[in-house]
Amino acid sequence: MKISLLEPLGVPESVICGLSEDLKKAGHEFVYYNSKTTDKNELAERSKDSDIIMIANNPYPDEVVESAKKLKMLAVAFTGIDHVGLSACKKNGITVCNCAGYSNESVAELTVGLAIGVLRHIRQGDSAARTGGTSAGLVGGELRGRTVGIVGTGRIGIRTAQLFGAFGAKLLGYARHESDKAKAAGIRFTSLEDLLQNSDIVSLHLPLTAQTRKSFGEKQFAQMKSGAVFLNCARGAIVDNEALAEALNSGKLAGAGIDVFDMEPPLPKDYPLLQAKNILLTPHTAFLSQESMLSRAKIEFDNVKAYLSGSPKNVCKIE
Repeated sequence: MKISLLEPLGVPESVICGLSEDLKKAGHEFVYYNSKTTDKNELAERSKDSDIIMIANNPYPDEVVESAKKLKMLAVAFTGIDHVGLSACKKNGITVCNCAGYSNESVAELTVGLAIGVLRHIRQGDSAARTGGTSAGLVGGELRGRTVGIVGTGRIGIRTAQLFGAFGAKLLGYARHESDKAKAAGIRFTSLEDLLQNSDIVSLHLPLTAQTRKSFGEKQFAQMKSGAVFLNCARGAIVDNEALAEALNSGKLAGAGIDVFDMEPPLPKDYPLLQAKNILLTPHTAFLSQESMLSRAKIEFDNVKAYLSGSPKNVCKIE
């Protein structure tokens, strides 16, 4: 089979060579493109005659999927698959596999880091130290004793809860299905409304689906405690970011830590969150760590090898 990796995976090329060696030894053709592209024509050209396509988080839309006439399996080196042309994949019976789990630790750690950054005014403190300022006005807050609401208790949500719990936080959770693993992490399940009303920090950990898109907006921010902190390292399009900016600027929320947006950075200068008060932003880096990138690459190639062996794993359900 022809197997094409259409973009870098954030690891040295020597790692790619090592991971692809078994595929070549088994007689498969392996092609690696070490540059990204979002051009649909270029993506179609790179995909030509490929039986298996490997991508990361660059868009791979329906029209490109349709152009890949021999495509049987799409290996996505990412947790979310909302950047993939799933309609065409479903229509053409293409197996889609993701790399769920590769960034659990990375995302959870940044989420907690953003919470600490907001509560301890780290960005403002850095600016004060560099400009001759003092600690005046920089009295912060601790995680210990605060109630953290985890919205979405999958693997990343649970790991995030465990880290917050290690700091002495109390944990509430909301999910469509309550799990024993989440309960073992110290999460007490409740309704979304109750979670919002009683949490000092609300951390979002939902996938982006048709049901969750823009599901967190003015109504939900109004239900949150005054002076609460909002965190999103999940998917930006789940949140109405104009409503979030308004909640921050009005003083309803004390702060926010945001890693994801309803578009990929760079953000336009008039993007609402750039003008919001008391917000700490990172340009979609939660999944990015040396450790997570290596784990992702290994899972991506393992998924391909599992598919070739007739026992595919990490198969995504396409609705």
